[in-house]
Amino acid sequence: VAGLGFHSFSFCLKVITTYCPANNEPIARVRQASVADYEETVKKAKEAWRVWAEVPAPKRGEVVRQIGDALREKIQILGNLVSLEMGKILVEGVGEVQEYVDICDYAVGLSRMIGGPILPSERPGHALIEQWNPVGLVGIITAFNFPVAVYGWNNAIAMICGNVCLWKGAPTTSLISVAVTKIIAKVLEDNQLPGAICSLTCGGADIGYVTMAKDERVNLLSFTGSTQVGKQVALMVQERFGRSLLELGGNNAIIAFEDADLSLVVPSALFAAVGTAGQRCTTARRLFLHESIHDEVVNRLKKSYAQIRVGNPWDSSVLYGPLHTKQAVSMFLGAVEEAKKEGGTVVFGGKAMDRPGNYVEPTIVTGLAHNASIAHTETFAPILYVFKFKNEEEVFAWNNEVKQGLSSSIFTKDLGRIFRWLGPKGSDCGIVNVNIPTSGAEIGGAFGGEKHTGGGRESGSDAWKQYMRRSTCTINYSKDLPLAQGIKFQ
Repeated sequence: VAGLGFHSFSFCLKVITTYCPANNEPIARVRQASVADYEETVKKAKEAWRVWAEVPAPKRGEVVRQIGDALREKIQILGNLVSLEMGKILVEGVGEVQEYVDICDYAVGLSRMIGGPILPSERPGHALIEQWNPVGLVGIITAFNFPVAVYGWNNAIAMICGNVCLWKGAPTTSLISVAVTKIIAKVLEDNQLPGAICSLTCGGADIGYVTMAKDERVNLLSFTGSTQVGKQVALMVQERFGRSLLELGGNNAIIAFEDADLSLVVPSALFAAVGTAGQRCTTARRLFLHESIHDEVVNRLKKSYAQIRVGNPWDSSVLYGPLHTKQAVSMFLGAVEEAKKEGGTVVFGGKAMDRPGNYVEPTIVTGLAHNASIAHTETFAPILYVFKFKNEEEVFAWNNEVKQGLSSSIFTKDLGRIFRWLGPKGSDCGIVNVNIPTSGAEIGGAFGGEKHTGGGRESGSDAWKQYMRRSTCTINYSKDLPLAQGIKFQ
């Protein structure tokens, strides 16, 4: 077991039971790590880094390619497991594993491209080089809503950069974490590499953001979760002058102007608001409609909501599954009641469903003020707040007035408006879309947001730089010693 990266320590007997959100039946019992277990895991991960850092980047890419292939072979099984333990529908569960496969493919090419430039030196006989090296140990704390993909974004890129990874998944999706880690460990073993290159520790906050955030041996801590906890993580890591990569909350908006193509607006709003039962960080929670199209779009949305196929998430015909926990149902009901108190009208849904599991009705609320307190609160549930607006200036301001800055989208045919939206006075989000939903990002771009979303970037573009440290190197290959800026010191 130790050779596969699973070290059977006996320091802790605490066990957590995970439940299927579709029926609240228990599906697994997973032993949780103690602090002593964590210490041993970090020790072995650090030892593994000394081996992994010596492997050339393209060879590391080859190992990551094999990990992607191993995941691809088991994509349906893993997708079903995601549906069973997290609760998202099967096509999304499979799609999440596909995202990990895709980022592995991306990382393979990146492994032959990462590096810095050779810069012109002002001094004769000197070379100025930018050198990039791995940070070392990357701690990765993931959330329940994307129990595979977010780890994949971090893991694949961190690995080709020469880092080892320590994963702490959500306690409620521990079975998925174990399954994925076993697949990775087998690939590492087949390549005669230490399984501890990709370590896993199951546990709660005591092992997660508390211990890992304070641990100076964790050179970079990637945290995905709530803004509230993310703020604590940021403070703990900064207190030791460590590095953090934060992917926190989102209160995302779709804006539809009077010239919008409604055949795009309605299905986009439906998918963005209802997909994953409203439990994506990129879920659309606010919908701003120009006053001239407001009523028509709301009526179309109500008809679309009424046709959503609800059921067991692993049924391939189902489009809408349960919330992840009973607590999430309570939060949903509380948010609906608060919206009513603040002047909102529930025009669709608003109730828990009378069936086993954590099912709630996808909900549409109209009539709130754009700055209503509940509309500025991220509720991880399928509640869509709909507002009227009059002009571009006010609605751009409304998009930006929430504390988070993750994803946003406008629907328009006006080219000038599109580029104003993308410009400095447009959306202040990290993801700025046009004529598509707020959710469903591709792996090729950097993923992340601004403000209380944390500022971190994962996945594509130059996000790889977050997993490395940069050195500026000056090499004197001459026999003279000229100083920079023409300084004479003699």
